[in-house]
Amino acid sequence: MHIRRNPLTTTIGADAIQPLAPPPSAPPMRVLAAEDNPVFQSMLRTMLTKWGYLPVIARSGTEAWRILESGDAPRLAVLDWMMPGMDGVEICRRVRGANREPYIYLLLLTARTDSQDLIEGMDAGADDYLTKPFNAHELRVRLHAGRRILDLQAELLKTREALREQATHDGLTGLFNRSSILEALDDEISRAARSNQPVSVIMADLDRFKLVNDTHGHLAGDAVLREAARRLKSSARRYDSVGRYGGEEFLIVLPGCDATDAAAQAERMCAAIGGTPIVTPSEPLVVTASLGVACSSHCPPEALVHQADDALYAAKAGGRNQVVAHFTVPEGLARLA
Repeated sequence: MHIRRNPLTTTIGADAIQPLAPPPSAPPMRVLAAEDNPVFQSMLRTMLTKWGYLPVIARSGTEAWRILESGDAPRLAVLDWMMPGMDGVEICRRVRGANREPYIYLLLLTARTDSQDLIEGMDAGADDYLTKPFNAHELRVRLHAGRRILDLQAELLKTREALREQATHDGLTGLFNRSSILEALDDEISRAARSNQPVSVIMADLDRFKLVNDTHGHLAGDAVLREAARRLKSSARRYDSVGRYGGEEFLIVLPGCDATDAAAQAERMCAAIGGTPIVTPSEPLVVTASLGVACSSHCPPEALVHQADDALYAAKAGGRNQVVAHFTVPEGLARLA
């Protein structure tokens, strides 16, 4: 094996430090190399590039911290302990203090060999360290170990997000489930009370949905629910919340929206659902919806939902496929399915 020695470091020849190639479709991982010594800068740049990484060079601790606190910071960082502006240990402390996700893997380079110094670096938040002069193969292996840890964390975050999605969203329609949409309403009511702004809700119910299931089957019913949910979501404003309240009922929360604007929004949703047939496994079906609207800036969430529910059933009683606002509902109106 050919070994090339450098007075500042020991490196192993290129035949022994071939890069661990990422999948062909994966872009090279960015690695921050924070080093004020021009010779080490050049070495790190060359080695990282050879190993399939994209080096991001920082020439001072201040510059390194500015890069790491940015929104697209590299997730692997090689930090020299001693740098102008801010040392590597302080950068580690700041990164860990920010407690950001995704995780940034920090590798310290240091000429210090005293165990107490190394303990200080690890306590500050470094994941690993190398003493200078370092072996290039050892650096490569430790970077690869850091990358495995980051890949594992990415999988854990992906799993956590999937579990969160399952816990907060309806599996069939992808909308918020009942508990989540009610939580969103509670949050908006609290915010409205502080800012004295209105909050409106729309309760939407698909007309004669049981007939769809009984006549065309549950697969057709599922297709109708999914498409109705999509049309409601598409008709809502970006900051509105749309949820499946239960069965064929949907609840839409409209922050900062008064009764008049909410009624207009409900009319658009009504037209979106009934405007064109919904494709199902059996045949295209014309499906309509009845919608009830309520608005308040102070009443409890349960009361606001109850008002929208009253308006919804007034729309049912009035012939379906229409919008009724709560202030137009006659007293004592019987509810229809």
